[in-house]
Amino acid sequence: MAVCLAPLFMKSLRWYQHPTEEELRILAGKQQKGKSKKDRKYNGHIESKPLTIPKDIDLHLETKSVTEVDTFALHYFPEYQWLVDFTVAATVVYLVTEVYYNFMKPTQEMNISLVWCLLVLSFAIKVLFSLTTHYFKVKDGGEKSVCVTFGFFFFVKAMAVLIVTENYLEFGLETGFTNFSDSAMQFLEKQGLESQGPVSKLTFKFFLAIFCSLIGAFLTFPGLRLAQMHLDALNLTTEKITQTLLHINFLAPLFMVLLWVKPITKDYIMNPPLGKESIPLMTEATFDTLRLWLIILLCALRLAMMRSHLQAYLNLAQKCVDQMKKEAGRISTVELQKMVARVFYYLCVIALQYVAPLIMLLHTTLLLKTLGNHSWGIYPESVSTLPVDNSLPSSSVHSELPSTDGKMKVTVTQITVALSSLKNIFTPLLFRGLLSFLTWWIAACLFSTSLFGLFYHQYLTVA
Repeated sequence: MAVCLAPLFMKSLRWYQHPTEEELRILAGKQQKGKSKKDRKYNGHIESKPLTIPKDIDLHLETKSVTEVDTFALHYFPEYQWLVDFTVAATVVYLVTEVYYNFMKPTQEMNISLVWCLLVLSFAIKVLFSLTTHYFKVKDGGEKSVCVTFGFFFFVKAMAVLIVTENYLEFGLETGFTNFSDSAMQFLEKQGLESQGPVSKLTFKFFLAIFCSLIGAFLTFPGLRLAQMHLDALNLTTEKITQTLLHINFLAPLFMVLLWVKPITKDYIMNPPLGKESIPLMTEATFDTLRLWLIILLCALRLAMMRSHLQAYLNLAQKCVDQMKKEAGRISTVELQKMVARVFYYLCVIALQYVAPLIMLLHTTLLLKTLGNHSWGIYPESVSTLPVDNSLPSSSVHSELPSTDGKMKVTVTQITVALSSLKNIFTPLLFRGLLSFLTWWIAACLFSTSLFGLFYHQYLTVA
């Protein structure tokens, strides 16, 4: 599975091969096979001058289908292979677990799919962090300044969003934090400790804003790259249906952002102004479920359009050659070959920038469904509330434990009570508010960066 799944998303793509030096020499009219380079003596040493050709040479690149063998030598291919394969495996585990919980309805078992989803998110963030650090290693480029600038921008944006009331952005973050703080205070009081809460609301929002700024910095170049691929993909296709899907795919993060804007979506859909009386079209639970389904469908659309965007990126090789033909002067054959080969060499980097944010969105939504105690059904009767047991009798725990080892009994009892207390502290209200905000934030960062990239590539770059 580890060998076949990752290159599967690159099948039927065509990449441009760089021309050989002999082909370039023939095109340039230099068909001599002997001394092809001019040599000169410099301090007693012979210095060879690289072969140069005119930039307006009549060059047409040959294409070749991407095979599994071709992908092995690509930059960041092991990271791409691992992330894709593990994500597919984790998604299958989640689906199987959801079916099992839907039919068996266990109450005391731990949902193992949560661990898989958390691992997928950690791997996706690690890959994006690795790609971002790669930009910081470039000495003469401006990528470092772009990442730092967008990081500060998203920090300010996160602080501004976190002070917006629930009447406009309906995350449930305030309710979740209040529930978490009250439950933690009750737990500390039962332990005989006096406390005003584990953390203040201001501190919680400050560290959340820092985390959001890091996510925004990691998603900066994926968004900028997506904008360029979107424009190239639109120029590549002539079918109206494909162009419409490309536009919907580009605006998908905006649709996700609007799902949590209460005056635009929830208030208008649940209570539409139909005459004098407003009849709710659905319940809040049904709206939450439809929101989850819409996000998953938009993620599926983005995955389906992945091939069009990657092919648009691979076409940059021919685009660079066509741009070179419009320039005057000469270029060395080595530089020309590097210019063409570099596009295919970084294909996996571009694929990671495309698929890693998608994976983050999808699995954050899956965590929101499970930890937030939502349902996949759109009917009110299918929604179940998670029972919260605030008290755990210690006598029942002692009666179920073996009496042979007193120390083991005390240890197991303490662990059981601690896990039960953590379950009461970290309630679905907290996870629902936190994961709703993170899902919204990832979509907001993607749309902000891609919108800026669209403006930059459309109006600021020199054609």
